[in-house]
Amino acid sequence: MTTNTQLFPYFQPIVGSANGAIVGYEALARQIDANGNIKSAGELFIHPDISDKKLIEWDRSVRRQAFQKFKALPNNAYLTINISAAWIDYVDDFNALPTLLMLNEFDIDPSRIVIEITETEGDLDKLVKAVAMYRKQGLKIAIDDFGAGFSQLERVMAIQPDIIKLDMQLFQNAARGGVETDVVHLLSRLAKRTGCRIVCEGVETNEDFLFGLSCGAQYMQGYLFSPATVDFQDSKRYHAQISELRNIFLNQALAKEDYKNQFIERTRKLMFYLQKMVMKTNFSLSELATELFENSGILHFYLCDNHGNQISPNFNFSNNAWIADATQLGFNWAWRPYFYEALALKADNDCCRIVISERYRDFSTDMLCKTFALCLNDSRVLLVDFVADWL
Repeated sequence: MTTNTQLFPYFQPIVGSANGAIVGYEALARQIDANGNIKSAGELFIHPDISDKKLIEWDRSVRRQAFQKFKALPNNAYLTINISAAWIDYVDDFNALPTLLMLNEFDIDPSRIVIEITETEGDLDKLVKAVAMYRKQGLKIAIDDFGAGFSQLERVMAIQPDIIKLDMQLFQNAARGGVETDVVHLLSRLAKRTGCRIVCEGVETNEDFLFGLSCGAQYMQGYLFSPATVDFQDSKRYHAQISELRNIFLNQALAKEDYKNQFIERTRKLMFYLQKMVMKTNFSLSELATELFENSGILHFYLCDNHGNQISPNFNFSNNAWIADATQLGFNWAWRPYFYEALALKADNDCCRIVISERYRDFSTDMLCKTFALCLNDSRVLLVDFVADWL
């Protein structure tokens, strides 16, 4: 493996979901192969026969070239530079970090630079120290491949990054459905709650972009717009394309909301029907009309006292018939948010409002469901579980 290879930067645009403009670029190392074709230099940086010393030399050379070219970019776009956490172990003087020296040399505003931490190796204490120095000078910090492993969660807690880039493989799998979809939505909520901006990379299709919007991603990056190129592009180049995609997303979201609202309205009527029936002095399952609940998505309903104790069996609806199951009689659900939220509405004299839970897996049926909760009076709460796929 030769180490005389010359590397140089290409720049992949990062677009903003809200303004439709190119908001930044990621600098990526490129090389020329034996046939004269330009290709990624990524394989070099994972080659076992190339020393860290040589890799760091290459990396800093590409970084210097990127800064030199970025200096001439006339707008306010930012530049993301990848830095391996493992290489920070080789830094002797944290007051003279190479990236900061380069920025000073080229007179580049540090607030336009994002340091993207790659790899999971490296001394965490040294990494935190380096990040503190970058932040002190005004640079922003990004975590790459978020969701690829627990070590990234540990790093997020230690560094508290400004930007989180979702793991590309996880994101692409999630955009196509399955359990990964829930994982990405969960990671996105975590990122937003910690004040991080979210970048989805590996956006290759319209469906990828639309899924990114559903995750609340502020920024997108991928071949749907452009591969990495040698030159910077007009900031408005993809404005029309993004505007059209946002309209598609809005129309799809409105259709989903309309379906959900119709379902919720039908469910409200069922809830108030059940309220009327169970409030009878001599309530009997045989009095419930089964035809009202056909194709409703209902799993079961039950009653709790105002301390959260289940005081009735589960009244299961299966094969268009009601069956009582006392297995969970005496269980306590006071710790579930939908229970105490419904109880709080009663305290505020707003007892007619129905509380709807987040989606979760039902204890008895192992199905994904949502619970609808309604206070009946000062002593009882009605809880009804519906299959989550209906929502």
